[in-house]
Amino acid sequence: QVQLVESGGGLVQAGGSLRLSCAASGRTFSSYAMGWFRQAPGKEREFVAAISWSGGSTYYADSVKGRFTISRDNAKNTVYLQMNSLKPEDTAVYYCAAGLSPRFFPNEYEYDYWGQGTQVTVSS
Repeated sequence: QVQLVESGGGLVQAGGSLRLSCAASGRTFSSYAMGWFRQAPGKEREFVAAISWSGGSTYYADSVKGRFTISRDNAKNTVYLQMNSLKPEDTAVYYCAAGLSPRFFPNEYEYDYWGQGTQVTVSS
């Protein structure tokens, strides 16, 4: 069982930055691949970024590539999402997720555990 708690969301102006954190409980955090997804009002949840259990591989949606960076600290049981050059269209609830062995990282159904989400609002 893995419990995930996101933090770091908030209100920021366009062009600004935020860093999201996702703290995980349990001793097996380092066994899990981690992903970030987001859901804007009236839209389906979409993939943002993912990182392998070792941190050696990362994956990004085209819409955030070059602006967002995912990283993890297995000693702290935490995964991060550094978001730079934020745009109003990045406004959404951001969720972190854990999956033991995703075969296709952008697929939300490959993840077993989800956090409650943190709101990110980017004003123009």
